[in-house]
Order: sequence, then C-alpha cells, then structure tokens
Amino acid sequence: MFKGENFLKKFSLFLTFNRIFRYNKAMTKEKLLLLDGNSLTYRSFFALNVKNFTNHEGIPTNAIYGLKRILDSIMKEVKPTNVLVAFDVSDKTFRTRMYADYKGSRSKMPDELSIQFPYVFEMLKLLGIKTYQLSDYEADDIIGTLAKKANTNGIDVAIVTGDRDLTQLVRENSTVFITQKGFSNYETYTPEHLKEKLGISPQQIIDMKALTGDTSDNYPGVQGIGEKTALKLLKQFPSVEEIYDHIDELKKSKMKTNLLRDREQAFRAKQLATINTDSPVKITIDDTKIQPIDEENLNKFFKKLDMKSFISSSNNLKKIEKKVPPYKVLNSENIDEVKDLKEPLIYFETFDSNYHQADIKAFIISERDKIFVSKDLKNLNDDLISHFSKIWTFDAKKTFILANRYHLSLPKIGYDLMISSYVDDSGHSNEGLTATINDYFDDFILSDDVVYGKGVKIAMPENDKSLYEHLVKKAEGYFLSKDVVDAHLRMHEQERLLNEIELPLSMVLAKMELEGIKLNKSELKSMGKEFDFNITDLQSKIYTEVGQEFNLNSPKQLADILFNVMKLPPSRKTKTGYSTSVDVLEELRPHSQAVGWILDYRQLAKLKSTYIDGLQKFDFGDGIVHTRFLQTMTSTGRLSSVDPNLQNIPARGSGKIIRKAFTSRQNGWKLFSSDYSQIELRVLAHISGDPNMIKAFEDDRDIHQATAEKIYHLEPGSEITPDMRRVAKATNFGIVYGISDYGLAKNIGVTRKDAAAFIQAYFEQYPMVKTFMDNSVKFAREKGYVETLSLRRRYLPDIHAKNFNLRHFAERTAMNTPIQGSAADIIKIAMISIQNYLNEHQLETKMILQVHDELTFEVAPGEEDSISSIVPKLMDSAFKLKVPLKVESHFGQTWFDVH
Repeated sequence: MFKGENFLKKFSLFLTFNRIFRYNKAMTKEKLLLLDGNSLTYRSFFALNVKNFTNHEGIPTNAIYGLKRILDSIMKEVKPTNVLVAFDVSDKTFRTRMYADYKGSRSKMPDELSIQFPYVFEMLKLLGIKTYQLSDYEADDIIGTLAKKANTNGIDVAIVTGDRDLTQLVRENSTVFITQKGFSNYETYTPEHLKEKLGISPQQIIDMKALTGDTSDNYPGVQGIGEKTALKLLKQFPSVEEIYDHIDELKKSKMKTNLLRDREQAFRAKQLATINTDSPVKITIDDTKIQPIDEENLNKFFKKLDMKSFISSSNNLKKIEKKVPPYKVLNSENIDEVKDLKEPLIYFETFDSNYHQADIKAFIISERDKIFVSKDLKNLNDDLISHFSKIWTFDAKKTFILANRYHLSLPKIGYDLMISSYVDDSGHSNEGLTATINDYFDDFILSDDVVYGKGVKIAMPENDKSLYEHLVKKAEGYFLSKDVVDAHLRMHEQERLLNEIELPLSMVLAKMELEGIKLNKSELKSMGKEFDFNITDLQSKIYTEVGQEFNLNSPKQLADILFNVMKLPPSRKTKTGYSTSVDVLEELRPHSQAVGWILDYRQLAKLKSTYIDGLQKFDFGDGIVHTRFLQTMTSTGRLSSVDPNLQNIPARGSGKIIRKAFTSRQNGWKLFSSDYSQIELRVLAHISGDPNMIKAFEDDRDIHQATAEKIYHLEPGSEITPDMRRVAKATNFGIVYGISDYGLAKNIGVTRKDAAAFIQAYFEQYPMVKTFMDNSVKFAREKGYVETLSLRRRYLPDIHAKNFNLRHFAERTAMNTPIQGSAADIIKIAMISIQNYLNEHQLETKMILQVHDELTFEVAPGEEDSISSIVPKLMDSAFKLKVPLKVESHFGQTWFDVH
C-alpha cells in the first residue's frame, strides 16, 4: 500500500456519503403547495353544469368534483410535502373598510354553490389537507403571507388559482399556476414567463392594477387606461409613484389629464391590489404537512355523493378476517341437493353493468344454510331451475334479462334485495350486491374491485377458491341484509309499496327493456349528413360575418372575436376572461346576427355528437335499442334511463327531429303515446289542498295563464304574452323543484330581485302551497324524513344541520320530494295496471318506453281503438286525487309523430 492510500479511501468514502446525503436532502426537500380555495371552487362550479353533477339525494356536486380534479392534477405536477387551501371568511375585510364598493358588483353566491362548501371542507380534511381562514383578510393574503415565510426558509412554493392578481407573488422559488380550460391545464408563471409575456416584474403587477383598476373586484384605477397603456407606462417608469414623480415629463394628453384627476383612485387601487404578505396568520409551515388520507371515510364520502371515479379500493386491501361459511361447488354429484331447494337466491356475477351485453362469469344458488357456487354455466339449465317454486334475487330485472339471454326460464320472483333496500332508504348504495351488504354491515365483504380489479385490468381470480369464497360471502351477506331490510319495511309500513308497486314494476320494466325500440339507422345517418351540412353552412356564415376563421369550439378564441374584433359589449368577466356562456350569448344576440348563428352552431354540434353519433353505438346488430331503466337511482322514486339515455332525447326544438329515427318495427304497427298533463302541479294541488289551484284544474283552466295573471298583477282572463306564460310556467315548475331565486332568475333571464318577487306573488296566489311547504319542513324536522302519497320515504339527515346551507337544502328537499315522488309513484301504478291489462287480454301491443310522465307503446294492427281507450282510462284512475288527472294521447309512425 503506497503512502496516503488509506487517506484516499477514507476521503472517497466521505464523498460517497456526502453525495448520498445531498441527494436524499434534495429528494426530501419541503415544497409548499398553496391553493386559492374560493377561486378554484367557484371556477369548478361555473365550469360544470349543476344538472349533470347531482347525487341521488339531489345534492349538487359540480364544485366538489371540479376541485378534486384540480387537486389530483396539481398534486401530480408539483409533488408537494405541504399543502394548504386558503378560503375567504366573508365579503367584509380591511379592503371593504378602505373602499366600500370593493367586490360590490359580485352577485350573491348561488345556493347550489354555497351548499357545497361544507362538503369541500370535509373532503379536504379526509384527504389530509389543511384548510385555513382568517377573519378580516382574504385567501390571497393568507397565501401571500405563507409564501413569504416559506421563501424566507428556503422552501419552494407553488400557488394555484384562477386569479391573475396572485402573479404578484411570483419569485425565483415561488411559481404561480393559473388555471386554464379543463382541470389539468395551467399557465405557469415564473419571473421569466411574466417578463416575457407582459414585460414587467411581479411587483409591477400591483402598479398595473393601480392604473387599470379591476372590474372583477369592482374598484377603479385611472379612467381610460387599459392594460396595454399601463404596460407601456410601466416600461418607461417602474412604478405608479415614479409615474407621478415624473408626471410633468408626459406630453399633454387626455391620458395625462386622467392621471392627474384620478391620482387618489390610482393609489387606492394599488393598496387594494396589494396582497398583504404580513397578515396575522397563526398557522405555521409545519402545520401544512400532508396528513395520511382517511381512506375508509373518504370512500364513504365519495359514495354518498355518487362520485364513483374517486373511490379507492386501497382501504380494502387488507384481508377481512371473517369466517367463510361452508359451501359446495355445484357439480353433477350434488345437483340433486340443489333441486331440493324451494325458494333459493339466484345471483349472476357479471363484470359489465349493461346486462344486455354482459356475460355471466359465475353464479350462486343458495338458501341460508346451503350455498352452492359455480362458474360452469353447463350446470345452469331449465331442468334445474324448474324445481324451484320461487326465487330470490338481487336486481330482479337484471336477473330476468340475463336468464332470457341465456335461454333460461325463471319461476316467479319472490324477493329482490336491491329494490327492498331502495324502498327502505333511497340513500342506500345502488352499486351492486357487495356495496349494499357493506352499507348494512361495514367491511363485511371485500369490494369487487379488490377481487376482480377494475377497468381494463378486470378479470376472474386465478385461484377459484378466491372467487368462490367471495361469492359465498355475498350469499351470507345477502340473507343477513334481508333480515335488516325486512324489519325496517315492516316497522315503516312500506311492504305494500314494495310488493304492490316496486317489485311488480321491475318485471314490467324488464319486458320493456327486452322489447326495446326500433332505431332506423339509415334515417339517423341521413340526419347526420343534414346536420353536417347545416353545421358547415353556419360556420361559413359566421366566418364571413366576422371576417376571419377561428376555432368555434374555443371559448377563448370566441371571446376574442366577440369582444375584441366585433367590439360587442361584454356582460360578464371571469378570472380567465370574458364569458361566452349561453346566457351571455343570448344577451348579445340582438347586437349581431353572427351571435345567433353561433348559438345555432353550438346546439347542432351538440345534438350531432350526443345523439346522431352517440345513439348508433347502442345498436347491437338487430336494429333495436335496449335501454336500461334504473329503478333505484333517484331519491324521489323517478326512473332514469342509461345506455342510452332515452329520457334525454329532445322533445322540443330543433333536436326533436331525432325522434323521427325511432319507429315501429313492423309494417302496419303504430306508435302510441300517452302523457300526463302537469301531473306534478296536480299532485301539488291535491297535497296542499289549495282552493285556488284546485279550482283552476277543476275548471280546466290553463294553470300557467292563471299564475301569469297573478305574478303580473293582471285581471282574470287578461291576455298574456308568450313570454309572460313562459315565466309563469318556469315559476310553477320551479316551485315544485324547490327552486331558489338564483335558479329561477337564471332560467327565465331576470334579476334575482324580480325572481324573488315572482315567487312571492306565486305564494300570494296559492297560499296553501306555502302552508304545505312550511308543514313539510316541520314534519321533516320532527320525523327526520318526508313521505309520498304511497309512503315512500326520503330521509333528511341534514334537516337539523348547524350549517345553514346543508339545512336549507334539506328543507327544500322536504318541500319538493312529496310532490315529485308522488307523481313518480302514480305513473308506476299506471304502468303496472296497463301491463296487467295487456297480459289479461292477450293483446300484442307492447309498452316500450317511459319518459317521466309519458308512456309509449307499439300498437298491433286492429288494437288501436282498444289501446286509445284503455290506456288513458287506466292512467286517469291510477290514483284518486282531488283534481282530475289529465292525459293527452297521440298515434304516429315515429316517436316524433306521437309527441
């Protein structure tokens, strides 16, 4: 060994450990993510349609969903160690004391948004993410203060917001992400990007605001100075102070005059725009460390809100240590034991929720103490099934249709746990047998996702024992859950609702689904070509009118064309630019013919993609569309439709033409439709007992005319305009749905003040309706639920919530559920009566569709008179109300003709 070799070895070892230490330190370096809670929640709410994001209890979820999407994308991008979501406490802060009209132009938060904020806070807590509010300060100030503290301690900061005001916080180790279209697109602001884009430093953002003011926050700067002029001035003078110090150097101009006149406004605007980075924030950086996710309760949270895509199975990965009861794998040696069963459970395991095309992967045939399982379908045949007097099921409709597809003849279905659980409490999960069992017995059984996987990775377990033990636990859980459900139904006197309405209806719906409706694909393709021609023609007209081509599907490009090129008056500005929503475009329609064409283009493009193209995916080769009617989806008892959603095919406007593609399948047959007229308002008249409303229906008056007369203070019999009737109609039905003044104002295009006045006038016209609604809330407070005329219950756990928004939503639900639910029950009773009549009289006519209050039939030749007489009669007599039920009916060759 040469001299010094030992030293070199030690030195080399030192360097190695030093590199490892520095690498580990870099990998574990703290990174703080700060999110502007109010900005992002508002943005999510307005970016997603409330109607498309509402859970089975009617709770809107669009803001919650959008915020979770933003969180997922930015967490993946930033990979923080610490996270804080900052929220405003109220509209009153030190800035409103400085300038009373600060943010004064902003509308009151919609009820549909305010109700979501408690859920947003709950979600963040379950995700292990800290939230913080500070009285007298805004979320921006909290973010600015923590960002400054983090920077001082050498911690990198990422800020996410939709508000460009926060770009003043950009530093070398503080990046600001401004949300763009979608939930994973951001404009990333660094000092370099800010300099390249605007030519100014982060600190000069405040000076720019001082000059331009802020229309969104409702404070003025210097009149006549926009962003372009402000940036030009700031390149010459680095700050507002410098501008005024050198004001004499500016040439005489209108701008100089305005600067001199509005000096005080400019400096006030700078104060208002400046984020307070020394706010009295009590929270520390350590307090913002990400905590472990409460996966069990988070999954329950997402399940309650029907946000299935966010549900994780990781909390089920630990094996549930519960004894698996004895079972047998069905084979030729024990098949006689199965034949001795009297009323067994028959359960088909499938992976695809659309049972019209799903395969049976395995099955259960079981009584309580005798469980047989198999994945060999050769053991499943009519000879075996014929020995059973009745069968029990989970989802009788699915079981019946799968059996039909596999050419199996089932005996009478005596029990359905899915429907029974739904009648017990409409808030229970409808996501399958496993979910239902775990609703009654927490973690009784592993989730299907754990056993089979999900998405493209879904597959049968390699080990048959794992499959069979999972099925056996389902059988055991089925019978245990049935005991609980049956006890509840007896206690609540709901057995009649189950046995006389819901269970018989499931078989009516099964027959309807199997029949399906004929889709004329060539007619649909012909419509598609016409739509394409009209879309192209509209594009050409729009481009010619505005003088250039642009992407009509880009809100940003459209806004630029409308407000910068065409100079149309913008009506609403968001944090990301001017809005081009439908209501904004409707306001602009009188100003330019191009705007009307843009609205027409949007409508045609949506109809084309959703229906013309979308419907063709559900033709499986026989030319018949077989939708699925979901019987346990809504909390009100109404049916819904999926794969495809035939209840959403337009019944009015230009989209109604799509109904021409739905026809009778045989020559000589006709389609026939019967539709309840204003059934929910008639139910409201009955339940409330309001004499004015009852008399209007007894006299066969136009209820919307009568309402219009009152809210517009007109004499009875006065002539009303179509617009007055439209407003009255929206008010009538809005009341049924517990609409807020915000919702009504948005629907009819008036101010919230006017909408509130219409609602007040409505209650003056129908005072007993107001009494009924007040009594419904009182009943819900006392009992914890409300009921329909058929004793269908809807539980309202939030009726006593301390949070105003949750309580207010529960109160609105208490008002509208008895009306909507009773109307849903009535048409269900009618459907059962009609199907019984068709069966008893051995008619060939088929009931094929239910769209809310409308039933559609395919009528055999020679049965037209009978059907046109009996269907309205049975619908009229489905339920005895204090007012007559009115039914309107039509024949036609296509679905278009009968509506």
